[in-house]
Amino acid sequence: MNRFRYRIRNTARLLFVVLTMSAALVNSEEKEIPIVWHDVASWGVEGQGWPPGALKLRYDRLPAKAEGIVRDAVWNLSRDSSGILFRFNTDSTEFTIRYKLGDAGLAMPHMPATGVSGVDVYALDDGKWKWVDVSKPTKQEVEHTIKGLDPGLRTYMCYLPLFNSTAEISIGVPENSKFQPVAPRKQKPIVFYGTSITHGACASRPGMTHPAILGRRLDYPIVNLGFSGNGKMEPEVGALLTEIDAAAYVIDCLPNMDGDMVEERALPLVKQLRRARPNTPIILVEDRSFTNSWIFKSRRDRHKGNRASLVRAFDALVSTGEKDIYYIPGEDLLGGDTEGATDGSHPNDLGFMRQADEFEPVLRKALDIE
Repeated sequence: MNRFRYRIRNTARLLFVVLTMSAALVNSEEKEIPIVWHDVASWGVEGQGWPPGALKLRYDRLPAKAEGIVRDAVWNLSRDSSGILFRFNTDSTEFTIRYKLGDAGLAMPHMPATGVSGVDVYALDDGKWKWVDVSKPTKQEVEHTIKGLDPGLRTYMCYLPLFNSTAEISIGVPENSKFQPVAPRKQKPIVFYGTSITHGACASRPGMTHPAILGRRLDYPIVNLGFSGNGKMEPEVGALLTEIDAAAYVIDCLPNMDGDMVEERALPLVKQLRRARPNTPIILVEDRSFTNSWIFKSRRDRHKGNRASLVRAFDALVSTGEKDIYYIPGEDLLGGDTEGATDGSHPNDLGFMRQADEFEPVLRKALDIE
């Protein structure tokens, strides 16, 4: 009889434990807050010179009509989402960035996946943009959650990947959080036309290119038309540039050119832009010095030839009375200590900061910013 009572007592205890655990599991499931997803395409991005209807894919950098007009290499590179960004407000202490990349190549030998394929997050704090986090892609479909944020409604800004295309992107926040899309600004953008350096090689993350840094410092929208290895002052690209009602044009193509090509193309490009946009400032930029050019005479000679040709073009423009033409020398763009590049040519983050420092006063003068 005692043995029977003992068994009943143990069975009852076991049943109590099972019921308690089941109830806890149910309560846990009930407390899980659903995530609401917001498609970035529904409110729009900055960093494109053409409206969505003119594009082949939503996050392209050249309009669909450019295919077959510009060289194939330029067109293919224009599918990368470099310089494109979006903003939103939320009071959530966490949110998730979910996006799909167009290319399985997530990184390069000299550039990490965070820069090639990452989404870079900043937040506005007391009037200044401060870095928050960056995604670290390991596959083409990415979900990156940022947790433990301080409470409070704030504005976030996200830069899209530099050397990969973005097929789609959404932001997910808990259902009980506020979420407010921030529409793209209508302000005229600063348009950068250049090479792999403008494109973003070799920034560790998308917000660290000099166009992105300058966009934050000057509080201007930026259109990044850097085409890796293919910034060559081509008239076909120039014609597309004239379609953008820019605050200023920055022409930074010399790293992909030689002296003869600069001699042939610099003046015609400036005149092409000037005919269409007579009052828009144009900034001509010399090629940065290779950080190891001190020991390679061939590189020093190349810089010398490029710069002499660009100086002649600039002097010719000034002598004919052209206004709002500005010039940025290349010697100090990466600094003088040989530490500003990843591979001698492409800036590291230090090099991009130094380039931004050299560009900033010239752009402030051109745009009449205090």
